[in-house]
Amino acid sequence: MFSTLILTLNEERALPDCLSSLGGCDDVVVLDSGSTDSTVGLAKAAGTRVYTRAFDTFAGQRNHAQRHIAFRHPWVFHLDADERMTPELEQECRAAANRTDLDGFRAAPKMLFEGRWIPHCTDYPAFQARFVRAPQFEFVQVGHGQRESPTMRVENLREGYLHDLSVYGREAWLDKHRRYAQSEAAAVIGASGGGPWGRLFSPDPLVRRRALKRLSFGLPFRPTFRLLYQYVLRRGFLDGAQGLRYCLLLARYEGFISEEMARLRAPSPLDAR
Repeated sequence: MFSTLILTLNEERALPDCLSSLGGCDDVVVLDSGSTDSTVGLAKAAGTRVYTRAFDTFAGQRNHAQRHIAFRHPWVFHLDADERMTPELEQECRAAANRTDLDGFRAAPKMLFEGRWIPHCTDYPAFQARFVRAPQFEFVQVGHGQRESPTMRVENLREGYLHDLSVYGREAWLDKHRRYAQSEAAAVIGASGGGPWGRLFSPDPLVRRRALKRLSFGLPFRPTFRLLYQYVLRRGFLDGAQGLRYCLLLARYEGFISEEMARLRAPSPLDAR
């Protein structure tokens, strides 16, 4: 068996589907960031344990839960409220929980947009650390998300979890990614030297993907390049009309990042003095 942690903030629309996918889990914990809607009530009514902590970063929330919440089982699957477990993934996790030589596993989200799985324009499989051993597993913040600390011993799971990208609609997606753009831009501006060129030739596809992403921040016309990359090179056109609409949203997101990077790099009025 394993436990499940769900991070929430005003997730009354998404949380019921997430909880319903966890019927086979006997220890579901919600770490809420101060919801003002019915999120907490829904979680408690479903029999989950609910804790509250002011949000700092995704890595901060997950690490806090790992270190300060007494989970019933030594292995924990980390979900967000707009994500869902699948029976196949649950079965694989039950078997993986018997491993003693690893600190955690990565799993690849199957992104759903307007009811359709869009694997091509979401770079499936893009693995993320999600099934981990508590309390020793450590996350580190990267941009607006998180990944495993370099010292963690991890492998990849075959099965993926579901992530509904459109549960709150287009405008909510854009608002959220405007905020994400701020942390992404700040991470790029504050990155230390030592370029990722050598990592482009790594045998690990995850390392290559991360290196390519870092290099992409130096490109001009990034929104256009992102659209062409996801829709043409990554064959997002195979994902139908939903794929096209999602690729256009990704291009908007790249525009937000470029705008924020330009703002951060602009000289302060005090510099002219």
